[in-house]
Amino acid sequence: MAAGVGALRFPDVLTRLHAATKPQVLGLAVVLLAITLRVPAWGVVSTVVLIMTFQLLTQPMTAHMLGRAAYRTDALRRDLLIEDDLGRDIAEHEEEDDGAHEDPSR
Repeated sequence: MAAGVGALRFPDVLTRLHAATKPQVLGLAVVLLAITLRVPAWGVVSTVVLIMTFQLLTQPMTAHMLGRAAYRTDALRRDLLIEDDLGRDIAEHEEEDDGAHEDPSR
């Protein structure tokens, strides 16, 4: 429910993405805990640990990549950014690329 409310009420892609990913991981953890408490067998526990580990490793990376894609396609409100580290890094990288492609005879 928190993810749904956040997706509807937050103003841009990055805040909606944050609202969608955090409750999803917490909800999965609670469901997996309930499964473990209901069926406390070693096979179930090991499977639950693998699922949660995989989720904790992949969910932040997925959110990060979606956020970068939204940034590069201008699908977010830059006025809401507190600090634009990615914009600064992209500008520095483009300057380096421009300097490397200049004509050395000049």
